[in-house]
Amino acid sequence: MFLKLFLAFTLIPMIELYLLIKLGAVIGAFNTLLLVILTGAAGAYLARLQGLQVMFRVRTRLQQGEMPAEDMLDALIILIAGIVLLTPGLLTDMAGLLLLLPSIRFRFKVWLRQKLDLWTQNRKISINRYP
Repeated sequence: MFLKLFLAFTLIPMIELYLLIKLGAVIGAFNTLLLVILTGAAGAYLARLQGLQVMFRVRTRLQQGEMPAEDMLDALIILIAGIVLLTPGLLTDMAGLLLLLPSIRFRFKVWLRQKLDLWTQNRKISINRYP
């Protein structure tokens, strides 16, 4: 786990910095900064819009007496996308924007459900119904 976190906090920023420098050499520093700002702003807007839609669905399902498990996973993925979009860089912005696309988010949700099922089967996490 430590190795994964170490790589995530060192390797990803190094790749981001390398890409920003290379892109800045091709299209210019100002255009590169503008691109990063625009992708971040567009992603933040989309994350807010989709997050509000999911929260309305959650509220509706709760009022109908249904458990909004799928919508809560959508909300988690949108939150992750928003956090990734706050990180400056092109790769993180692309990852965040991809997670906001419904088809990609659905595939990620399926993968996440499989991972959660595997963790609960292997007792890496436990789900307590009553605290």
